[in-house]
Amino acid sequence: MDDDTRYEAVTSRDARFDGEFFFAVKTTGIYCRPSCPAVTPRRQNVRFFPSAAAAQGHGFRACRRCRPDAVPGSAEWNARADVVGRAMRMIGDGVVDREGVPGLAGRLGYSTRQVQRQLTAEVGAGPVALARAQRAHTARVLLQTTSLPVTEIAFASGFASVRQFNDTIRQIYARTPSGLREEAGTRATKAGVAASAGVPLRLAHRGPYATKETFDLLAAEAVARVEEVVGAPGARTYRRTLRLPHGTAVVAVDEAAPAHTAARQGWLDARIHLTDLRDLTTAVQRLRRLFDLDADPYAVDERLGADPRLAPLVARTPGLRSPGAADPDECAVRALAGRDRAAALVETYGKRLDLPCGTLTHLFPEPDALAAHPDPHLAALAAALADGALRLDAGADREEAARVLRTLPGMAETTVRTILTRALGDPDVGPAGADAWRPWRSYALRHLEVEPAAEQ
Repeated sequence: MDDDTRYEAVTSRDARFDGEFFFAVKTTGIYCRPSCPAVTPRRQNVRFFPSAAAAQGHGFRACRRCRPDAVPGSAEWNARADVVGRAMRMIGDGVVDREGVPGLAGRLGYSTRQVQRQLTAEVGAGPVALARAQRAHTARVLLQTTSLPVTEIAFASGFASVRQFNDTIRQIYARTPSGLREEAGTRATKAGVAASAGVPLRLAHRGPYATKETFDLLAAEAVARVEEVVGAPGARTYRRTLRLPHGTAVVAVDEAAPAHTAARQGWLDARIHLTDLRDLTTAVQRLRRLFDLDADPYAVDERLGADPRLAPLVARTPGLRSPGAADPDECAVRALAGRDRAAALVETYGKRLDLPCGTLTHLFPEPDALAAHPDPHLAALAAALADGALRLDAGADREEAARVLRTLPGMAETTVRTILTRALGDPDVGPAGADAWRPWRSYALRHLEVEPAAEQ
């Protein structure tokens, strides 16, 4: 895409490109998403950036009207398997906040200088700037949706000091933290008061979202005590427990019916209860991967709709997604064990929540707890995950993960492909063999009304 094409997208306020690039106006010093409803600036006054961090690095502040920091992520970073794609996924998961740039580089197997150079060349900003932009967005969410004191929000967002927090907020939003809070009408409480009601969020996505099909799949796969789908179709809520770097969480995401405002305007309503607010960014990113919120349904539908046999199905159910995993290690164990055995593993090896939330009482067992399981196949997988021989985190090397998986005993090719697809989001793998297509056939017959004769 060249700059003239980008400007056409800005002129038409095309929401399909939100998150794919950003534009800034030199005369106002503001950067926006392509669909910003403000008056379209003159072409000579516009600059384009591949990321919000790049725009911020050039001195532009976020538009108060279109909130460019709240757009979906680029689908490119989830699809790519190179060092830049892996780095972007890990930064989103909070690795820089927890381990710094040396930790990120070490996980990638590159020097800090190489990582800096490659990210700057393709994204327009280095890892520190990208993590800083993400921290600022987390801070804005906490300021405008919770009553936590500003000092607690500063450290919960990942800032090293209150001064750094204040300077960043002023630079990016042209507002003080208190000013951002006043805009949303929230008030601070005394220090030490937890966000017991949880953090309410809007998880943005681009284009249509087939929520019914996604929630059907999550309900069919739900493992008791760890996750559940409650409510009537069209108004269901998916709930689950999460183990995070600093603590635990219980998350809830609402299904949006087609007539609902959220479905029309492009977001899923969610609420996250955290034991440690520093995990907010990581929890949000894992929910985004689970619900495939950064996908580009326009590109998917265009490609599939070009096939005359698939075109009627695409037209009937736009916005189908490929759900991922909130916890990649858990996904691998469940793929090997199956749903019923996974529920038994939770009951026997899972850690109980300190504060159970209804029927959600456990965390899925960690690989360490399963490494001595009597099933040698399950024990081998758990041991590989526990000792780092197999990595399935946000920045894992997909080819290396596939190689290790295929060396483990009892690991069928179908299971390997399921793990690569769901846990690592690999777009270039699919079910292997005729048997593997049976659940996909059932899914198509149930949701897309495919004629059996059209299965071929």
